[in-house]
Amino acid sequence: MSEISITQAEFEQFRALMHQAAGVDLPPQKISLVSGRLARRLRALGLASFGDYHRLVSSAGARDEFERMVDLLTTHETYFFREPKHFDFLADSVLPALGRTRTPRFWSAASSSGEEAYSLAMVLADRLGGDAPWEIFGSDISREVVEKARGGVYAMNRIDGIPPDYLRRYCLRGVGSRDGTLQVDEALRRRVRFAQVNLNGNLAGVGEFDVVFLRNVLIYFDLPTKRRIVERIVRQMRPGGWLFIGHSESLNGLDLGLRQERPTIYRRM
Repeated sequence: MSEISITQAEFEQFRALMHQAAGVDLPPQKISLVSGRLARRLRALGLASFGDYHRLVSSAGARDEFERMVDLLTTHETYFFREPKHFDFLADSVLPALGRTRTPRFWSAASSSGEEAYSLAMVLADRLGGDAPWEIFGSDISREVVEKARGGVYAMNRIDGIPPDYLRRYCLRGVGSRDGTLQVDEALRRRVRFAQVNLNGNLAGVGEFDVVFLRNVLIYFDLPTKRRIVERIVRQMRPGGWLFIGHSESLNGLDLGLRQERPTIYRRM
């Protein structure tokens, strides 16, 4: 099959569909990204145009293909202990401030393939104890990366951010057919629950949290969508709870019932 070109009108169709489904804003310069990532699905399905593919994923009986499209058009780049000062602040300032009258709950709200959630788990196991009562919930819009996160298996070239002591205590090096990989220790994996969650939808079912990491995802939303998502997140935070966003992100100009404690670190009032 010869290479199929995407028209401007077809790009606008996918742009509207992604905004409606996930709140993701695909700017005009992303047209080549959309074309490149979806072209493989056109070839696999034997479709003649991007318009045909849009009609397919918009149909009621194509839920699996719709989710595959969302996976392809969302970014899942992450790594262990990304923005390490956040984890230092969590360990040195947030954890000592949490009361012990209830189980503290932590949410990695855009956890991708799980590195952030497991980074949190290593800090909590170290500072609070592996047998202490604490819970971590990791979520992502992509079903594929959520399944990867549950397995907790990563290529060795993805682990550079893990402190050597944590690497020794909480990770296992693959052998045989798994040579060149690392797996998070089973005892730690049992402490982290993952689920597919669309932040652009109703979040009431996820429960309440003391700490939410919402990092490096708000940059993909326009301002009205960003406001709505953060408002939903804040409703799931316990009074006095902490919100961490990415260092390239800002909540400036948004009155959301949060008090800024540090750059990119907020607390629910």
